[in-house]
Amino acid sequence: MSVDRPTTTRRPGAAEARGRGRQRASHSLDTVLGEAIAILDESGEPALTFRALAARLGGGVASIYWYVSSRDELLERVTEEVMGRVLAASEPLTRGPDPIANVRALALALFDEFVRRPWFGQFMLRNNGLQPNSMLMFDRLGQQLMKLEHLTPRQRFHAVSSIVSYVVGVAVDLAEPPPKEFLESGMEPAEFLAMYADRWRALDGREYPFAHHVAEEFATHDDLDVFRSGLDLLLAGLRLQAGGSAAPGSSTPA
Repeated sequence: MSVDRPTTTRRPGAAEARGRGRQRASHSLDTVLGEAIAILDESGEPALTFRALAARLGGGVASIYWYVSSRDELLERVTEEVMGRVLAASEPLTRGPDPIANVRALALALFDEFVRRPWFGQFMLRNNGLQPNSMLMFDRLGQQLMKLEHLTPRQRFHAVSSIVSYVVGVAVDLAEPPPKEFLESGMEPAEFLAMYADRWRALDGREYPFAHHVAEEFATHDDLDVFRSGLDLLLAGLRLQAGGSAAPGSSTPA
């Protein structure tokens, strides 16, 4: 379900194509997008070809052109479709009394979708700011900060931009395949981290004092905990900038 999708889904030029005798495909745009998302979720962006999509739909490749003019348009549409779903599911998160806590909840919901669908974050980065659902998410975050009276428009813009960049950037980084050394090691993740922590401990402590200081934390860290801590640092700074303003009795979750 895509938010604000027009009821007319025929792409420009479709009427002319039908006038030349081409029959409209029996599947719908929702079906096309749903199957495209399934391919992306299962096998990643390289697997999404019109041929693979047509095979899943049980029709010919030409039928897909009724709905989209190119693979790039298809990728834009599926990205918008998923963002529409996130918008619908996360709307209740906007109703809390503390705007900064609401922003945190929205950021975590968005991050969870990026982690679940690595391709989604990659194509969000290509967004030009004009895609309706992606723009609505940006605006939804900003609307929360508009409730903080002591922030300027510049501060609100910088805050939302930084939060979105942080969420997308970390999610895309986590979506990268594991290093070759890990794949070839046959180790469990905890063993691999412990091995790297030992390498940090073996460094010259006078030249790398911080590496020695945090080696144990590195050996046992969880990437999602690191992400949440970083997000909370951003939000703590935002709360300080806003003068600690928030709804009475509310606080940002730990």
